[in-house]
Amino acid sequence: MNRIKFLGTAGARFVVAKQIRASGGIWMSLDDTNILVDPGPGTLVKCASSKPKLDPQTLDGIILTHRHLDHSADINVMIEAMTQGGFKKKGELFAPKDALCVCIKREDDPVILKYLRDFVEKIHILQEGGNYSLGKINFSTPLKHIHGVETYGIKFKSSKYTISLIVDTKFFPKLIEVYSESDLIIINVVRYKKDQISLKMDHLNLYDAKNIIQKIKPKLAVLTHFGMTMVRAKPWDVADKLSSDLGIKVISAKDGLNLELEKELS
Repeated sequence: MNRIKFLGTAGARFVVAKQIRASGGIWMSLDDTNILVDPGPGTLVKCASSKPKLDPQTLDGIILTHRHLDHSADINVMIEAMTQGGFKKKGELFAPKDALCVCIKREDDPVILKYLRDFVEKIHILQEGGNYSLGKINFSTPLKHIHGVETYGIKFKSSKYTISLIVDTKFFPKLIEVYSESDLIIINVVRYKKDQISLKMDHLNLYDAKNIIQKIKPKLAVLTHFGMTMVRAKPWDVADKLSSDLGIKVISAKDGLNLELEKELS
């Protein structure tokens, strides 16, 4: 069974800090390959409390799209959990260079601790136009996003599906081009309105998300990573209206959502 589990749907500082929604990232099980994307605050706890439980030792790899805390806070503990505290070298790690290496602006300030790096079998540096494989899955980072730090969205290709994860970014038209021909798109939608505050932020708003969904026309679009204005707007109602307006199936992720792809994409 191919499935995606949302261990958290919080985006932006206040929703994460107050844990109005959880912030554990996304666990993907595709073609017998287990991938964890963006283990933010509380990932390990959410794995343990999931029903059924998600065992980090079954992970084949971890992907970090960018170094911001709401995406990376639990990455070190998840590396430890995946590798049994380093006693079993396993798994692969994928991350931007500035999450691992010396960064000119922040000097030596990696979010992935150096002593943990030998625990995994291999580390891959994400870059624009990069192509990667993990287990039976191929994926790419087709485009560097416009965000405060080095950030990449992910385009996964399994034996059955193409899944695009459009993470934090300011909108620009090439997003539509590179994430086209996707069966499923998962979009981080932090802001509800297209207003002056939204336009100054390197995050997508609902207007941007609607534009992306309308142009790409996936079988299914999932909204997630909500800031306070999206939470207040009731994302489930927002998704229902988008579905009605666009004639495309759109759902709002909730904490713990288990998306069974054969069911949703048939």
